[in-house]
Amino acid sequence: MAGNAQADAYPHAGETIGTARQLYDGALTPDLAVSTFRNIDRLFPSRVIARGRDVLPLPPAARPLTRVEFACNGRRWDLYDCLAVNRIAGLLVLKDGRIALELYQYGNSERTRWMSMSVAKSITSTLIGAALHEGRIGSLDERVTQYVAPLAGSAYEAVSIREVLTMTSGVRWNEDYTDPDSDRRRLLDAQIAQRQGAALELMAHLPRVAPPGTVNNYSTGETQVAGEVLNGAVGQPLSHYLSERIWQRVGMEADATWWLTSPGGIEIAGSGIGATLRDYGRFGLFFLGGGRAGGARILPAGWTDEAGSARTLRGGARLDYGYFWWPEVPTAATPDTQGAFAAIGICGQRLYINPRERVVIVCLSAWSKPQGMDIVDCTDFCAALVAALR
Repeated sequence: MAGNAQADAYPHAGETIGTARQLYDGALTPDLAVSTFRNIDRLFPSRVIARGRDVLPLPPAARPLTRVEFACNGRRWDLYDCLAVNRIAGLLVLKDGRIALELYQYGNSERTRWMSMSVAKSITSTLIGAALHEGRIGSLDERVTQYVAPLAGSAYEAVSIREVLTMTSGVRWNEDYTDPDSDRRRLLDAQIAQRQGAALELMAHLPRVAPPGTVNNYSTGETQVAGEVLNGAVGQPLSHYLSERIWQRVGMEADATWWLTSPGGIEIAGSGIGATLRDYGRFGLFFLGGGRAGGARILPAGWTDEAGSARTLRGGARLDYGYFWWPEVPTAATPDTQGAFAAIGICGQRLYINPRERVVIVCLSAWSKPQGMDIVDCTDFCAALVAALR
């Protein structure tokens, strides 16, 4: 099923949008960024992630969050400062499954589907956890080539699924979003070409620069390998598997969409999901609850703690990265982040989960550049929201 899901009812369907290259070049005007980010299913062929019949309610908190003040970068900030300077288009704060704060800007509403970018990476790793629990994947220590035959003989020949999930394959990759000659832009070019198999061909021709498990190198290409592993394991599109195992069972209120590498092809596993603010929040609650939905266990016991925690490289060095999740590193100024972790996407997208405080925060922003526009540090902002809930 292609993009423009529910286009006849979607409130932003007729808006002018930019291009994918403009997005990665940081060449969108502020207004065009907003209209593009809420219409990403029009940039590429997309597949629908279907909702189910039942919707998980998100009732209001008994005490809504109204006052947030904190220090960052040498000055004091409040909630409204952050909304303005960080160009936050949607903000949802859930405490114990209840809405403490829900805000929309730039004409967005609860019906708006907003781009995830690399938040999709964390969703992809979660689906690998679901496949592991079902026995469709035997172990994270299996080699990726067991599920992706075209990578046989490539630099991924000796790489495990776990090493892909921690981006420690040792395969060369340059993630520079704005460099037209980077590997990341070559992957984008393959996506724009919409030729079946082009993305996997790119990954199969990359050289090795380090032994597997010894170094971490952030790589969106690595997440495409993970998507190919998942596709090979479950034998169905990632969107359908996400709908079947999580979207319908958790009780999402809206269909979502996911970019494809080519018409009818595999999903772009590292980006390109478009979903509503509340449904991103529901995904966070699913993870906060240990991976259970509809009374059933969807993820292996302990998966959420493992996926959101720092890992260890071969040789014993600490890696502040989980399974496509970013563990928060507490500081003297942000002690409330202990045990928290986040899914983070370019242009200001973040899904923050704090198990100790039972808090989920979704922040969807409209930066004109891929990175570096968070005038207020997003980690500090999330920590301040958690503290204010007390």
